[in-house]
Amino acid sequence: MKKLSVVATGIAVLGFTSSALAADMAARPYKAPPPVVAPIYNWTGFYIGANGGWGNSHNCWDFVTAGGAVVANGCRDASGGVVGGQMGYRWQMNQFVFGLEAQGDWADLNASRVSLINPAFSTRTRVDGIGLFTGQIGYAWNAALLYLKGGAAVTSNRYNIFTTLGGLNVASADATRWGAAVGVGFEYGFAPNWSVGVEYDHLFMGHANNSFSVVNPIVAGALNRVNQDVDMVTLRLNYRFGGWGGPVIAKY
Repeated sequence: MKKLSVVATGIAVLGFTSSALAADMAARPYKAPPPVVAPIYNWTGFYIGANGGWGNSHNCWDFVTAGGAVVANGCRDASGGVVGGQMGYRWQMNQFVFGLEAQGDWADLNASRVSLINPAFSTRTRVDGIGLFTGQIGYAWNAALLYLKGGAAVTSNRYNIFTTLGGLNVASADATRWGAAVGVGFEYGFAPNWSVGVEYDHLFMGHANNSFSVVNPIVAGALNRVNQDVDMVTLRLNYRFGGWGGPVIAKY
């Protein structure tokens, strides 16, 4: 009888202990593993890069006589390649991106045309340098960025008058011209610090009078006045200093 009592007491104790352990285990709070969040591309930072592509300079020549009369001499397009680099800084606020950029390109945009006034002579226009100093505003979808830009532009130009037969240069003028620029571009970040893009820019260079190195052989004593607009399409590769930026995690 005593043996049965001891066994019964042991079973009761084991049952109570098991119930208590089960209660302790159920009372422990469950801690979920941290969420896996993909990094969000951050466009903020200083960047430097290279660009290359195609350009076209539309030039209309006029001659301005000593008396102020304007004599039209026709228009021509000078097309060719451009290659250079850019550097700038961008700030990202939510999905909006703001930036400042300086760009410089070597260019080979040149064309010639027989003078409408005196066919014994021809004129040549060459653009050998282009600079842009612009601000940017864009909208980003993670690693994709669409932006507009605008600001100042500068071109380096050379104008020549030469004989149509024989190509003998008889007069020349150099000019550095300032104007305005607007553009649009798309850029994609394909790696943490690298992005590739395409951009179109239009330069409004207005018109400017230029003095030749000798007496103008087409219209004696006249200045040349050139009206200029430039279009550029370039591919761009940028390296941005900095990382992806921290992931956005909701707090509960």
